[in-house]
Amino acid sequence: MFYNRTVRRLDKMLDDAINGEFEESDFTETELSRLEAKWKHFLSASQLSKEQLDQERQNIEGLVADISHQTRTPIANLKLYSALLEERLQKKGDALGEEQELLQEIIAQTEKLEFLVQSLTKMSRLESNMITVNPQKGKVAPFVIETVSQMQATAREKRRCLEVGEANGDCMALFDVKWTKEALGNILDNAVKYSYEDSTIQVSIREYELYAAVSVKNEGIGISEQESSKIFGRFYRSEKVLQKEGVGLGLYLAREILQRENGYIEVRSKEGNGAEFILYLWKG
Repeated sequence: MFYNRTVRRLDKMLDDAINGEFEESDFTETELSRLEAKWKHFLSASQLSKEQLDQERQNIEGLVADISHQTRTPIANLKLYSALLEERLQKKGDALGEEQELLQEIIAQTEKLEFLVQSLTKMSRLESNMITVNPQKGKVAPFVIETVSQMQATAREKRRCLEVGEANGDCMALFDVKWTKEALGNILDNAVKYSYEDSTIQVSIREYELYAAVSVKNEGIGISEQESSKIFGRFYRSEKVLQKEGVGLGLYLAREILQRENGYIEVRSKEGNGAEFILYLWKG
């Protein structure tokens, strides 16, 4: 009898806790009253921790917004003044060749700073769940073709050929169009940067039982086996590519985005023989 009453009371304690309605009773059974007191203390501590986490999240959200806002104006001014200075130097002709080189370096570093701030803002918002990735059922081919089209100008400028192979136009998956384009764009950007001049980057779509796979395969320097496990880390950059533009956040962001869609990224590569990155989108 006492056992059944105790079990029923414990069951009610758990239900009340789940619903946020738990209150200590006036039961006199020593062991049960002691358990209720401990349970109340645990819930109070958990609620306090939740409130602290929510406050920290709000603080981070405010900090990220402040950084993004406060850096926007000085970066815009740097770009404006650089453009004005470049125009003046061009009017003076070739006599100022060294100054032109220094100016181009200022412009390049300003663009790098702008890209870094944008990447850090995206990373912070994703990690603190300020931005929610919202996967929706949709066709894979259209978003892939659009993302590749947006990279064509950069590929041509760097003398790379970007091609999309045949794909099943009806292939469906669950993905957030905006953020998955960001992930694929980062992969394509890396493929263009780290492939050889006059080489071809092949993009294709494969369909499996559980996933739709978007493959990006380049002809470039490749990735060593030792580095394959490191390349998705924040700010990781191989010593072989330190002279290339970039900050080491593209692959990290791509992986974070895919994970929030119940997908993942696989890399296949041998050093010196190019690399293939495959984005697996969950079909749901």
